Amino acid sequence: MQRILPSPRRPLTAAGTRGLATSAARRANRAVVYHGTGDPRSVLHATTYPDLPRPPPHALNVRLLLAPVNPADLNVVEGVYPARPAPADALAPGHALARPVYVGGSEGLAQVTDVGSDVRGVSEGDWVVMAGQQLGTWASARTLSAEDVVKLPPGLSEVNGATITVNPPTAYNMLHDYVKLQEGDWVMQNGANSAVGQAVIQIAAKEGLKTLNFVRSRRVQDDLDSLKQQLKSLGATEVLTYDELEDKSLGERVKGLTGGKPLRLLLNCVSGPATTQMVRLLGADAHLVSYGAMSRQPLALPTSAFIFRNLACHGFWQSRWYQTHSRAEREALLARLARMQLKEPEHEVVVLPAHESDADATERIRKVMEALAKGQHGKKVLLRIEQP
Repeated sequence: MQRILPSPRRPLTAAGTRGLATSAARRANRAVVYHGTGDPRSVLHATTYPDLPRPPPHALNVRLLLAPVNPADLNVVEGVYPARPAPADALAPGHALARPVYVGGSEGLAQVTDVGSDVRGVSEGDWVVMAGQQLGTWASARTLSAEDVVKLPPGLSEVNGATITVNPPTAYNMLHDYVKLQEGDWVMQNGANSAVGQAVIQIAAKEGLKTLNFVRSRRVQDDLDSLKQQLKSLGATEVLTYDELEDKSLGERVKGLTGGKPLRLLLNCVSGPATTQMVRLLGADAHLVSYGAMSRQPLALPTSAFIFRNLACHGFWQSRWYQTHSRAEREALLARLARMQLKEPEHEVVVLPAHESDADATERIRKVMEALAKGQHGKKVLLRIEQP
């Protein structure tokens, strides 16, 4: 990763643009925005805005190539996520909006299109990702402070570049920050087919670790077999279902599988009763790391696990990790992940075409949100917002 050196942060206002008239400006960009929090299916809408003027000295203009729709992004729109974006009274410097808006999206891949005179270490055409949080990536182009982006090395695909700042770092840090694992050690996780789960499997396999992975049962056995095969192709050692936790002989099966090695790390994004049952498979001095609650149920743990097996429990939030680590540490982490060349997550690219009106684009994005709410998108959704 290369350091981008900005001058001290100043307001993103380009000289000579104050008198820009909205009616005279070519409406060359589009963003997915909202005025106030609420159900993404009703509050999100598309809006166009003018060409970006040249960036101020400490900033750069970027063209957003792909931006994921992460669960946390939807929680932000709903107003239930701890981190909130700042309202924007302009989407292009010098172009005032009638009402301030919030731009959706926190993660994304962008290509630099123009560089301010005081910025060093980045050139037009370079790929960058967001170093800051809640910068509004559901857009076709933005003007950003240079300190808010990190340059990516060559060799990554668009999809891997767009998804490198949330899920892979979450997986990597949970694997390394709590237990000192050695080659041949085992890690247990639920939600193994999630984007983080798939990253855990791949990173663990590259480091010689073995994984015991739990997923939901499927109504059709062939679907379950296909999922197990997919995860094993990524490097999963064993894949089981939550239903198998009901089997009283599972403990002995797991001991046979691990050769008696104790399980000392459990990564949890599900919570609820299944996770309680998984805790019983852990050995002494184990760590339970929770980073989600997909079941929408609380995590209840037996007191005996704390008293007799010295279980330690932690909560992990990648945003907090970024807040408590230096820029150099963040850049080093992304560089390490880039070198790993992880397989792209299963994904679907949703395009907001350039020729569509704002009304049509709004209808399209709300249909995506409706499908996500109903669980009809089984793959990671990424937005590509074309410039009108």
